[in-house]
Amino acid sequence: QVQLVESGGGLVQAGSSLRLSCAASGRTFSSYAMGWFRQAPGKEREFVATITWSGANTYYADSVKGRFTISRDNAKNTVYLQMNSLKPENTAVYYCAAARTYPSIRPFQYEYWGQGTQVTVSS
Repeated sequence: QVQLVESGGGLVQAGSSLRLSCAASGRTFSSYAMGWFRQAPGKEREFVATITWSGANTYYADSVKGRFTISRDNAKNTVYLQMNSLKPENTAVYYCAAARTYPSIRPFQYEYWGQGTQVTVSS
């Protein structure tokens, strides 16, 4: 069992940066690949980024490549999403999730989900 709690969201201006954190409970955190998804109002949940259990490999959606960075600290049971050069279209609820396979880019591939954190980017 893995419980996930996101934090770090907020209201920022376009061009700003934010770092999201996802704290995990459970001793098996380091055995899971982790991912970030986002969901805007009226839209489907969208893949953002994923990272292997070791942190050695990452994979990004084309829309965020070069601006967002996923990382993890297994000693702290935490995964991060550094978001730079934010755009209004990045406004969404951001979720972290845990999967047993990598790379997993579909929501159904993830076993555990956090409650989400709101990111709002104003123009």
